[in-house]
Amino acid sequence: MAWYAVHTRSRHEDRAFLGLAQKSLNVFLPKIEVWSQRKDRRKKILVPMFSGYLFVELMNIDNDTKLEVLKTFGVVRILGKPYGHEPIPVPDYQIEVIQRIVHSKIEVQQFQYPKVGERAKIVNGPFQGIEGLVVSTDLERELFVITIELLQRSVAIKLEGFQVAKV
Repeated sequence: MAWYAVHTRSRHEDRAFLGLAQKSLNVFLPKIEVWSQRKDRRKKILVPMFSGYLFVELMNIDNDTKLEVLKTFGVVRILGKPYGHEPIPVPDYQIEVIQRIVHSKIEVQQFQYPKVGERAKIVNGPFQGIEGLVVSTDLERELFVITIELLQRSVAIKLEGFQVAKV
């Protein structure tokens, strides 16, 4: 049996999970605890580790099985080759690593750093709220150089990873 990644509609991971589980399929929806910032309070909530994705274990991947998965509410597609429509299994060791992370209850943080050429917003520090273009990155040291246009002049600012967010 092999695991396959299933792409779901936005914010429909739980609904797709329940639908696939009702069809007696072995489904894995990895969730992590994160702090949620509300207007009046902060609390920990469970969110999918991979937004828009879950994993399903299938014995064989014939057309009937694919159709059964795809007809489930909230399911968009099974990830695979772009033109052949042939699903590609996720290696077992990757699923095991994800399961260990989820069951370990350690705090996991997800970062989506902007790439060179992408727009970024400064979210911390004296330039908070200003947007600019990423000129260079050093992901090992979490350093970013962002150019900001002020009065038709570019100013480059060196920032750390926690100060930058993808726009």
